[in-house]
Amino acid sequence: MSEDTVVDEDRAGVDAPAPAGTGSLGRNVRRKEDHRLITGRGRFVTDVELPRMRHVAFLRSPYGHARITGTDTAAAREAGFGVFTGADFADVELRAQSALPSYVETAQPVLAHETVRFAGEAVAAVVARDRYRAEDGLELVTVDYEPLAPTVCAWAAPSAPVHAEAPDNVLLERRFDAGDVDGVLASAALVVERELITNRHAGNPMECRAGVAVWDPGDGKLTFWNGTQVPHIARNLIAELMGLPESKVRVIAPDVGGGFGVKAVIYPEDLALCLMAREMPGIPLKWVEDRAEHLLAATHARDHRYVMRAGFDARGTLLAVDADVTCNVGAYSVYPWTAGIEPLMAGGLLSGPYKLDHYRCTVRGVATNTAPSGPYRGVARPASVFAMETMFDAAAAQLDIDAIEIRRRNLITPDDVPYRMPSRLVDDSGHYGECLDTALEALDYDAVRAEQRRRRENGGSPIGIGVAVYNELTGLGRAASAGPRMPFRTGHDACTVRVDPDGRVTVLSGVTSQGQGLETTVAQIVADAVGVRYEDVEVRIGDTDESLWGFGAFSSRQAVIGGGAAHNTGTAVRQKIITLAAALIEAAEGDLRVADGEIYVVGEPKPQITVAEVARVAYLESNRLPDGIAPGLDATTFYDPIRGAFAAGAQVAAIEVDRTTGELRILSYVCVEDAGRALHPQIVDGQIAGSIAQGLGGALYEHLVYDDDGNLSTGTLLDYLMPTSAEIPDMVIGHVSRPAANPLGVRGVGEGGTLGPNAVLAGALRDALGIEVDELPVSPARVWKALAGVPREVGT
Repeated sequence: MSEDTVVDEDRAGVDAPAPAGTGSLGRNVRRKEDHRLITGRGRFVTDVELPRMRHVAFLRSPYGHARITGTDTAAAREAGFGVFTGADFADVELRAQSALPSYVETAQPVLAHETVRFAGEAVAAVVARDRYRAEDGLELVTVDYEPLAPTVCAWAAPSAPVHAEAPDNVLLERRFDAGDVDGVLASAALVVERELITNRHAGNPMECRAGVAVWDPGDGKLTFWNGTQVPHIARNLIAELMGLPESKVRVIAPDVGGGFGVKAVIYPEDLALCLMAREMPGIPLKWVEDRAEHLLAATHARDHRYVMRAGFDARGTLLAVDADVTCNVGAYSVYPWTAGIEPLMAGGLLSGPYKLDHYRCTVRGVATNTAPSGPYRGVARPASVFAMETMFDAAAAQLDIDAIEIRRRNLITPDDVPYRMPSRLVDDSGHYGECLDTALEALDYDAVRAEQRRRRENGGSPIGIGVAVYNELTGLGRAASAGPRMPFRTGHDACTVRVDPDGRVTVLSGVTSQGQGLETTVAQIVADAVGVRYEDVEVRIGDTDESLWGFGAFSSRQAVIGGGAAHNTGTAVRQKIITLAAALIEAAEGDLRVADGEIYVVGEPKPQITVAEVARVAYLESNRLPDGIAPGLDATTFYDPIRGAFAAGAQVAAIEVDRTTGELRILSYVCVEDAGRALHPQIVDGQIAGSIAQGLGGALYEHLVYDDDGNLSTGTLLDYLMPTSAEIPDMVIGHVSRPAANPLGVRGVGEGGTLGPNAVLAGALRDALGIEVDELPVSPARVWKALAGVPREVGT
């Protein structure tokens, strides 16, 4: 992201160290991760090298649906390869559980041994001295298949059950219901009806999945280096399925090259590595996924259909919504999120930032013979925002109301907060109108409209304006826990803060980082909470043997929950420092303040003692400790925000359409979000810009396409198009900072940017040429066909 992509230029640079006593929060302090990452000293799973290491390759099914009738590994074993098949681990399976009454629980094998349910499912693993030999060994393993009829489309008649437990392939169904939908629709001045289909795509992080597992037979302990977003959840499951105490499983998430939700899932390959490692004690086993494997077998997302009806009065007030949402959840219910992760998020937040009393939404997750679907940045919301904003654009056109004005008339306002949404979630933001107005001003809306009129009069290339307003529920606490009523609640994190004898601070945090700069922001939080210099704080993350507990990275939770835990723990340590310092210098606790590692008495310009001196007493000079104060200077706390914090956002863009090719060119793109308090403005802007870039990729290019036999047709980056920097426009990023009700006043910011692009570009195309976008992505071919009057074929 270039420096001219942000509204406030002073947000883009790196600040010098903060002046004494000013603190580091809210400043662009130098990121702690950057030196090792940009100098090639990052340590990713791929970089883990251990003595006697062996490499693993997985044999994958070429069929979307088939029965395994035989497996022959003799040739591979005779050639000296280690070989494992599904029969070796037939008694171990993943089961994602949910307490929802309609949920159908199904099993996912570690290696398929009876039936394969999607092309790319692992059926065997080969171990060799290096990956190249392991790949050669795969050719010596023979698997016989009896093809079965595959089901590929979730809203077409099923060819056959994917799981015997669900004859109709519906793994979950739920209805959200509020008010009198039928009665209100019957009397509405306008009812808009649309069928909308969103494109299947995925996170595609720079680093694919990877793992290194080693079993120590002396200690009976497993160590697993894994590029995961959820190391503690991974440890919990691995220990359970391997019959081990959790203390005998160590999961290490080192530097992770992107996650986006794809790495928040526990995969069969993860378990296979760990189980194989126990069968080969003392020999580290390493698997690094290649890009073709990733596209084929890592989780997909956003293969949805929305059948929508929305009723409006003559002024454009939204009266009622009736929606039927089908999500293709693929072959398996992923652990731990289940098949409900996308449909339940779609139904729970479909109404978005708009006031609505009458709401009915039936959602279902349907199994198919495609790769499993799981969480991906924004979970379902890019699709549901597209659906809702499409209804507003259609209503505005039919009622002859400006597309901006119809939204303003329906947005939740600060006066409405706390606003109880029809799905019973409680919105605590309400700053949507402010975000929208700020975005329009940054776009120079009136000037773009004037240029649009000029081109229409002079026959120039058409331009259009698109808009999306959205809310994102972030930092979900126990009362709004992420996931569909799983056996555990994901609302809390822990943090340990320890002042070492030299006065420097070590933080053991439950957060995990996949590029978000969390070593930096957690250090900022703790430095300011304790009262020491940012440079004197070291943050350790991603190792289950060090940090007490953290659920990990998902649902834009880490600044809210992990940051809240760090702040509260740092504050507790500061109080211990003050208590001991007050006794040492014979001052009242209430008269002391701590700043930059020094302790001042109120009204005195010079420090009376340093944190390092206090820490030395706490650890090394216990003879000086007052009665009632124990040695040491640390604290551990948990934090749960109970509900969470809604983040508001608005995106607007101007596009130009080439009538000859159907190509869209983005002339300007603006995003304004309410992230609450920005802990590190540059990181916040980077998160927003990155999420918008992913959203644009999904809106314009990315599409995982299966043929009727369940084969992935877009299995390489030659066919699965992803945007490069050349396709991503300069962005104007603005902020409406309204603190949330949590210790730091923060709202999550990592996912909101993905929510707008589908709706913005579809709306802009409609505004430019009157083209209705009912299916994504908005590819040049689709636009050209619409201009040429070619009938739409679903799925093309």
